Amino acid sequence: MRTPILGLAAAALALSLGTGPASANIRITEVAPWSSGNSPVGADWFELTNFGASAVSITDWKMDDESNNFANGVLLRGVSSIAPGESVIFIESNASGTNDAARRTAFLNTWFGGASSAQIGFYGGSGIGLGTGGDAVNIFNASGVSQASVSFGASPSAAPFATFDNAAGLNGVTLATLSVVGVNGAFLTASASEIGSPAAIPEPGTYAMLVAGLALLGVAARRRA
Repeated sequence: MRTPILGLAAAALALSLGTGPASANIRITEVAPWSSGNSPVGADWFELTNFGASAVSITDWKMDDESNNFANGVLLRGVSSIAPGESVIFIESNASGTNDAARRTAFLNTWFGGASSAQIGFYGGSGIGLGTGGDAVNIFNASGVSQASVSFGASPSAAPFATFDNAAGLNGVTLATLSVVGVNGAFLTASASEIGSPAAIPEPGTYAMLVAGLALLGVAARRRA
């Protein structure tokens, strides 16, 4: 998910002005709840993006759907850390992980023609699944503290199936915007049946300079206050 510069600016400025320590600056930036039934991937997926200025360890983090309960959540596996500005894909698989390799291959073939440097992780377990009629994605750290949360309504019911786009990194909102080709890095897959921008990463230099500059603005704002 390529995050617009203005979206990054707003997020970074908010963080620099003193958002609470419970947040690790990880946001849910894209969701494809229709992918299990309407894609060759055969599994739903969502994307996490690090809006912060340093890497975030996500070891033992969990995901839950609309029940929003850490105890009911399932582990995020296959990815241990998310770099600044990086977007990572998490694909639903079985709890044992025996389907992970096949899910990865299907995803890479569908979206990238078989090749990508993107990090791909997995989640899965009893009672977890993203519903096409409306659902939610909730992310918790290892201590059970909420880190990111979005809900969404009904998914598209006909091709091309577009992902829910949250490039601005909004938190605690209901997503309604669908990905559009050419907007926030979204593109049409080779099959012409899916639209999204999975793991499109902002340019590191631009991102780093933006965050550093806005951090200085935040310090100045606090001093004036």
